[in-house]
Amino acid sequence: MLAALGFSLKAIFVKLAYPYGVDAITLLALRMGFALPVFLWVGLAGQKAGASLSRRDWGQLVMLGCLGYYGASILDFWGLEYISAGLERLILFTYPTLTILIGVLFQGKPFTRREGIAVALCYTGIGFAFIHDLGLGEPRNVLIGGALVFGSSVSYALYLSGSAPMIARLGAMRFSALAMLVSSAVTLLHFMATQPFSAFIQPMPVYGWGLAMAIFATIVPVFAQSAAIRRIGAGRASLFGMVGPMLTIGFGWWLLGEHISPEQTTGATFVVIGILIVSRR
Repeated sequence: MLAALGFSLKAIFVKLAYPYGVDAITLLALRMGFALPVFLWVGLAGQKAGASLSRRDWGQLVMLGCLGYYGASILDFWGLEYISAGLERLILFTYPTLTILIGVLFQGKPFTRREGIAVALCYTGIGFAFIHDLGLGEPRNVLIGGALVFGSSVSYALYLSGSAPMIARLGAMRFSALAMLVSSAVTLLHFMATQPFSAFIQPMPVYGWGLAMAIFATIVPVFAQSAAIRRIGAGRASLFGMVGPMLTIGFGWWLLGEHISPEQTTGATFVVIGILIVSRR
């Protein structure tokens, strides 16, 4: 739930920064750059205390780092250039079903009746809100932004599915730090390949939103999410995160002035019921 709260704020921070003229890759580079010292410190401490990593371990870390907090983030940031924060979060939250489906098809995991009911309720709720938001924007922009965010969802689902065995082997803190170091390195390489260094010169509010994103929408939720996966598994952890759309819709109304409709309220209710079902022992 803590991870869901932090991740739900990400889209809000991005939307608050975009009016100052910053582009997606520069904003993502600021986010990763501000978070980098924390992940570097945790990663180095884990390297000294833990077992050494094999080439295969490093290969998996590079793959997961590219999928998770680089690939998923850049696609999400691009999508937010076209659609609202509330709609972004609704589309992005197709990833729990994708995570569960990957586990069932490729990892031999069971699909319980409780998970099925929770998924059905949560996505019924997301569908209610999605139908309303689709009618608010330019159809072409909604399609482009929606496709980019759905690509982000696929990338993040693959990251979650592949991270569970690595977390079991390395521990949540160490894995999260190393995966984020890879993501930060790839992000900064992308920035240097496509932008002049002067792009880092931005209005002060952009730095403020970038720092807030690094702390509250990156560092805290990344460690919380990995700890949750270690304790309850990737599929179930992703289901708890379904509270995210409700939080983002609420923050969007409060901080961005985005309209809340009866459909969105109904959808949020379904999401909460689904989370309560899956959280029961």
